[in-house]
Amino acid sequence: VQLQASGGGLVQDGASLRLSCAASGRTFSSYSMGWFRQAPGKEREFVSTITASGWATYYADSVKGRFTISRDNAKNTVYLQMNSLKPEDTAVYYCAARESKTGVTTTGGYPYWGQGTQVTVSS
Repeated sequence: VQLQASGGGLVQDGASLRLSCAASGRTFSSYSMGWFRQAPGKEREFVSTITASGWATYYADSVKGRFTISRDNAKNTVYLQMNSLKPEDTAVYYCAARESKTGVTTTGGYPYWGQGTQVTVSS
């Protein structure tokens, strides 16, 4: 599966953004999806994951209550709605896929990655 992330940008503290990740292929509904982010000088970290069916989601504590992951299997797309953005959310955001019903929180658990989209939150 090939992934294409989009929707990043430069916003102010407290603003919202919605990231999208479009997947190629006809079996998108067989893949659990994840969002990760990487700030300059830091390791890539888990943000959120959603099951292949879309029925269950999981978030990092740092984004819980502010970010919402969702998916539209008919459109082969996963989304990350980001509200109440903070400067510490500034990072390159990556979507990832694994051929499994459930996602995981580790980068090693995802064999497929998108190219990343930059999110910058100014104070």
